[in-house]
Amino acid sequence: QVQLTESGGGSVQAGGSLRLSCTASGSSSSSCMGWYRQVPGKELEGVAVIYTDGDKTLIADSVKGRFTISQDKAKRTMYLQMQSLKPEDTGMYKCETDGRLMCQLGQFGYKDSNDWGQGSQVTIST
Repeated sequence: QVQLTESGGGSVQAGGSLRLSCTASGSSSSSCMGWYRQVPGKELEGVAVIYTDGDKTLIADSVKGRFTISQDKAKRTMYLQMQSLKPEDTGMYKCETDGRLMCQLGQFGYKDSNDWGQGSQVTIST
């Protein structure tokens, strides 16, 4: 079973930048890692996914051009660099691997919305 440790996040003004990190440990490597975000009363929204094989990425239209996902395979760590942040980017950002993500190339999707980690809160003020 994989354990995920997130770090980063916080509160910044609109236009600012933040970086999130997610390190996997325990189980064997995953075919993908990704970031989803959630706000109260709404479903999980896919933000970015990176595929282990070939480093291909999937970025949501709402953050394209502002967010960059990357990974350090040796460290089993995934990063989400967020720039030009907007108030609508506010939410709880959660990372996951193929334990819950579908990892279909070019598509967001998850198998189970239950028992995701606590995540990292990102709050963008005007």
